[in-house]
Amino acid sequence: MTVRLLTNIGRLWTGTDLLSNAAMLVKNDRIAWVGPAAELPQYLPGVIEDIVDVDEVDNLGGGLVTPGLVDAHCHPVYAGNRYAEVAMRAGGATHAEIASAGGGVASTVTVTRGTDPWTLCNAVRERLRHWVLSGCTTVEAKTGYHLTRDGELADIRLLRSLEQEPGMPRLHATFFAAHAIPPEYFGRPHDYVEAVGTWLGDAAQAGADGVDVLCDHQQFSAKDAQWLLAAGRAAGLQTHMHACAKPRHGAVRMASEAQCSSVTPMDETDEEDVLALSKTGTPVVACPLAALQERNSPPIRALLDHGVPVGIGTDHNPGQSGSMSLPLAITVAVAMFNMSVLEALRAATVGGAHALGMTDRGMLAPGSYADIVQWDADHEGAFAWAYGLNTLRVWRGGETIR
Repeated sequence: MTVRLLTNIGRLWTGTDLLSNAAMLVKNDRIAWVGPAAELPQYLPGVIEDIVDVDEVDNLGGGLVTPGLVDAHCHPVYAGNRYAEVAMRAGGATHAEIASAGGGVASTVTVTRGTDPWTLCNAVRERLRHWVLSGCTTVEAKTGYHLTRDGELADIRLLRSLEQEPGMPRLHATFFAAHAIPPEYFGRPHDYVEAVGTWLGDAAQAGADGVDVLCDHQQFSAKDAQWLLAAGRAAGLQTHMHACAKPRHGAVRMASEAQCSSVTPMDETDEEDVLALSKTGTPVVACPLAALQERNSPPIRALLDHGVPVGIGTDHNPGQSGSMSLPLAITVAVAMFNMSVLEALRAATVGGAHALGMTDRGMLAPGSYADIVQWDADHEGAFAWAYGLNTLRVWRGGETIR
């Protein structure tokens, strides 16, 4: 048993409260006690007989400390890049023009399928290391660039194996075979939907935590999404949705009625969607970096005002958002979505954990994982200023990663 004392914490965001001059006791990989330093117990049943018996003491020099951040939406399992496509979009090209030039998801599928597993594994490992060094200790990692049964299942196993390596974040592995219709199913979308439905049990066995569906008027309809999510739930998977369809297609409302674990409104979202989400309490994951790239802004302020739980994701993917920095996403969320710093921090910690169905992280409370970050700042306002605040120390389960 190892007991560590973190003391002289100038500002501590616990995920629910903001404390000044705080301290924490960590036993093995869990938080044992947290609170004002003046209330630090000299004796804690089951933890220490006397505070002088603590194994390690870390003086954090009056710094800013938060839980490890939770990225609730990203796509790290891919090969290659789409820089040319990004340049085309910046020059005003439409999605149709990009697709006709050979871009889009299909181009990444082609490259990923042609990449050997070792090379793909190394690329994903490097990306995940970026996340954890920037303060993100839990990452929701989606598959979706093989679009074959064996390829998608191999991606889930890859994520599960990487999670066990030193210096990696915790992972929520999401099976995203319903990302797009693959070329071999061209003209037969219903056949592909049925095929994906038969893979969900295998995905759960391979280690998937959730299933995601991209619902729009071109790939998967609301009816397709509803059927796949129900099949995923029957297989024991959490259900997530990219709600890309316009309001008239009812994607967000369907996700709300189906009580999805989370929904990401990617395009237009109307007042009826906001009210539906509010009624069911369905968590929303906001992706400010992708919204900035696409020049759209879902009504996050309205969702917050209606009490809808909100998480934040980088939406890192090869075609839009290249950043793996959730601190940068926090800054953009404050600027774009009219969120306060604490609202954005809440979304990036306990809000993200809630969207992934996790109650043991995203907060610093007794019993939670000791996933902790010390930032290069002495006040949380730095998140709105730094455009990617740097970390000084990162602990995962009480172990120092940085």
